[in-house]
Amino acid sequence: MLELFLTFLKIGLFTFGGGYAMIATVREVVVEKKKWLTEEEFLQVIAIAESTPGPIAINMATYVGYKRRGFGGSACATLGVIVPSLAIIFTISQFLDAFMANQYVAYAFTGIKCAVAFLILRAGLNMFAKLDKKALPLTVFSIVFVGLLFMELFSISFSSIVLILIGGIIGIVAYALMNKEAAK
Repeated sequence: MLELFLTFLKIGLFTFGGGYAMIATVREVVVEKKKWLTEEEFLQVIAIAESTPGPIAINMATYVGYKRRGFGGSACATLGVIVPSLAIIFTISQFLDAFMANQYVAYAFTGIKCAVAFLILRAGLNMFAKLDKKALPLTVFSIVFVGLLFMELFSISFSSIVLILIGGIIGIVAYALMNKEAAK
């Protein structure tokens, strides 16, 4: 339990940019280094964490902790990932105006934004590389990718929840159609 807490404390402390930026770090730690999850399990964790309410990083920590040590492990991993953000945000809030007015802090945040964009891109490319390259996953990916690109180009605001639901519906319909064909 202590190892879960300290692992996610470290992840929470040294990963900037929110939950999506944490995906690559969590994968590296729980799949490659500690081997707590397989690659397939990790992809399922991301799908579940993204489609359930709450921040993705907390959802991932909760799931990994539960898989390792049940409810107690879930609580330890979740607390570990929350504590650094809570402490940092509380500290910054005490002197936010002076903090943001500092030119070096502004420059640092510019650099951090660039690094976070790369981390998110890296996580996405890694997930795509691990994607089952069959017709259904590639079709769903293509539809969602083109849809997001279209919405970005034309500044259309669209809920990511709806995209997740559409992907789920496409998957269910395709699965039902494949099973119907197989039954013939």
